[in-house]
Amino acid sequence: MTRPNHDLPMLAVNQLPDPREHADADVVIYDGKCVFCQGQVRNLKRFDGANRLAFVSLHDPWVTESWPDLTHEELMKQIYVVSRDDNEKFGGANAIRYLSRRLPKLWVVAPLMHIPFSLPFWQWGYNLVANQRYKIANKNGTACDDDGTCQLHFGDQNKDN
Repeated sequence: MTRPNHDLPMLAVNQLPDPREHADADVVIYDGKCVFCQGQVRNLKRFDGANRLAFVSLHDPWVTESWPDLTHEELMKQIYVVSRDDNEKFGGANAIRYLSRRLPKLWVVAPLMHIPFSLPFWQWGYNLVANQRYKIANKNGTACDDDGTCQLHFGDQNKDN
C-alpha cells in the first residue's frame, strides 16, 4: 500500500501541460486510461519543474493526427517521448533513458540507465511493469475506470483480485 505524499500537492491529470499550448516542450504520450500511468506522469511533472515536458493521452485523436507513424498498439505497449528539437521518438526504457538526461532531478539515475549494453535489460524490466500496469494499479480496487478499462484488458479475471 502506498502512502500519500503530503509534501507535494496531488496534480490532476487535466492540469498537466498540454503540448498544443507548450510547443517548446518535449511531448510525453501515455495511456490516459491507466491509473498507474497517470500517477507516473504526475511524478514526471513533479520531477520536471521547468516545463520541459508536456503530456497527452494516447487516446486523444490529436496524437494520431500528429504522429501517424505511431500505431495504437505501439502506444499501448509503452510510453513515448517525442523530442521537441528534432521530433525523434523514444519509447519504453529508451524514453526513461532520454528523460534521465533531460530532467535534472533524474540525473542521479542517468549513469545507471546508460551503462553500455544495458538497454535490453532496462526494456525487459520496463515491459514487465508495462504489461501488468492495470493489475499493479488495481491493488486497492480503485484503478479500474467506470468505462471498464480493466475489463477491456483482463475480462472477468480482474473481479477475483
